[in-house]
Parts: sequence; structure tokens; C-alpha cells
Amino acid sequence: MRIEIEDTSIEMNIEYGNRTKIAIHIDSVGLLTVKVPNGTSKEVIVSTVQRHGKQILKKLQGIAEARETPKTREYEDKGKFLYLGKEYFLHELIDTGELSEDELKKNLKKFYYTSCKNIVEKRIHQYQGLLKVKPKSIEVIDSKTKWGSCSSGKKVCFNYRLAMAPLEVIDYVVIHELCHLIHMNHDRSFWRRVGSIMPDYKEKEVYLARHGQFMTL
Repeated sequence: MRIEIEDTSIEMNIEYGNRTKIAIHIDSVGLLTVKVPNGTSKEVIVSTVQRHGKQILKKLQGIAEARETPKTREYEDKGKFLYLGKEYFLHELIDTGELSEDELKKNLKKFYYTSCKNIVEKRIHQYQGLLKVKPKSIEVIDSKTKWGSCSSGKKVCFNYRLAMAPLEVIDYVVIHELCHLIHMNHDRSFWRRVGSIMPDYKEKEVYLARHGQFMTL
């Protein structure tokens, strides 16, 4: 969902839940999430966000300025890395004791590979029944251009960096590739099938387009 704040168009995610108050959260890469009680109207959400418009724009501007300076990865305890859409200190993801920087890099990449494989296998199991498809094999790869792929032999591949994305974004890529088991191209039938499982899939595409450059080692 998009909202206008002082002539600036901003994408925001809405999360409904069993809560009593509206909470506004902006993550480290500038994704605006508004958590609201079940049944909250669109008008109330927009009004609440616009009341905090100046603070939101100020924080987003700070994040944008920080992006302009290339970030040097710190492979030490205080270094931060994305996992499932949130930032963690390196030592929260892997053991950092008495290891060289090269060993830390290697172990962290292995962590992402293993995590990605475990996550996508579980999500595939969840969605393949809905789509009535089943891939012949699943592989995690290192790609600079694709988040996922599907071959004519029903092999689906997923970029290990997906483990850095929020779970709902991973779900989108999983659904996308499973739908290719039915439609190998991106025709209307394909997108209708994707939308039948995930109506807001375009928001996930926006997330990957906007934040994919930060999901890296």
C-alpha cells in the first residue's frame, strides 16, 4: 500500500493482529511497516501514519543518506547482518570465537546456505499442496541476477541470499517458482496463479527491487 506524506509517495506494509494500538516501524533498510489491530480501517491507518509524517520522512532521509556511503562489512562480534528481514550481530548467527576473517566469511555464507535450504523446503511443503505441484529437486545457489529459477525438468533453485529477506518475501519467491511448474513463462495465466495464492505479491517484488542490493555479504 502506498501513502502520500508531504508530496512524497511511500510504500508501507500493513500487518493486522491481536493488538490494541497502532505501531509504526521502519527497519534498517527503510521498509515502513504499520502494525494495527484487526479490523482497523484504511482511513484510520492513513490518518495515523500521516500524523507522524515528519518523523517518518526524517528517518527515511537518514537511511537514504547512509546508503550513499558504501558499507564495509565488519566480520567481528559487532558486525551486523540481515537474517529473515532483521539485523543481527554476527555472533548471534554463528560462532565467532578464535576464527579469522576468512573463516568467519566462509562460516556465515554456509549459515545462509543451510538456513535458506531449510526455509524454502518448509515453505515449498506448505504451498505445493495448494498449487498441486511438486518439484523434482531443490537447490540453493549463489546468483547475482536471480532470486530463484525453475527448469523444464522441474528443478527449482533459490538464491542463498533469500535467507536475509523477510519470510513473506521468501514465500513470494517460492510461490513464483512453484507456479512456473504450471506456467513456464510470465503470461497472464502465470500471474493470476501467483495472485491466487499471494494477492499482494507486487509488494514483495518492490521489496526485492528496493532492498536486494543490501542483501549481500
